[in-house]
Amino acid sequence: MQRVERTPLSSALPWSEARQLVLVTTPDWNASQGTLRTFARDGDRWHAVGAAAPIVIGRTGAAWGLGLHPAQPGLQKQEGDGRSPAGVFTIGTAFGYAASEPTALPYEALGVDEYCVDVAGSPFYNRIIDAAKAGNAAVAGSTEPMRRDLHENGDEAYKIGFVIEHNPRGVAGAGSCIFAHLWKTPQTATAGCTAMTEAAMRDLLGWLKADAHPVFVLLPQVEYQRLRAPWQLP
Repeated sequence: MQRVERTPLSSALPWSEARQLVLVTTPDWNASQGTLRTFARDGDRWHAVGAAAPIVIGRTGAAWGLGLHPAQPGLQKQEGDGRSPAGVFTIGTAFGYAASEPTALPYEALGVDEYCVDVAGSPFYNRIIDAAKAGNAAVAGSTEPMRRDLHENGDEAYKIGFVIEHNPRGVAGAGSCIFAHLWKTPQTATAGCTAMTEAAMRDLLGWLKADAHPVFVLLPQVEYQRLRAPWQLP
């Protein structure tokens, strides 16, 4: 039987319209492994959907990101720190190597010239752009080709995934190019993204709907317990 949460979701919260929630919890701030759970809201209460799945996050753990949540004291996400952003974030566009995928999220078929710009001084910082249109200078220095299968010896990490809208205003140096994508192995951490099995990702993409205003939440367990009630999380 699915557990029904008792606390109504307040209209004062920035994510009050969310009817789908992806929750990732980790044992502590420095852990690179954790658990993903999914929840839906019928009326004003969350209920669990599907089974929990293992995930990996940044190689050095997590730090507070820039998202829908209010600013929090403590370690803040920075470019190149190897940490995944903690907090509450809008789920953005789905993407992948194929021309289309079965998902109700907006979907972008990635091209060979598309990069996510992780150069903090760039006017395109934290944006996915097409070098064929913007020019090669626009992606100079970026380490994030989106077609990793073509640029990184067949890497399947971005075969399917979605954007986690960390730092949507592109604050320089606050971290960029944060995605949910496929993992290499259950022990291989990321540079700051959240990664999982292809089966888990396909389940997510088949379930998520843009009109449900889905959000992605990542919190170490102690912060989840502290913020669960005031943020009215499942």
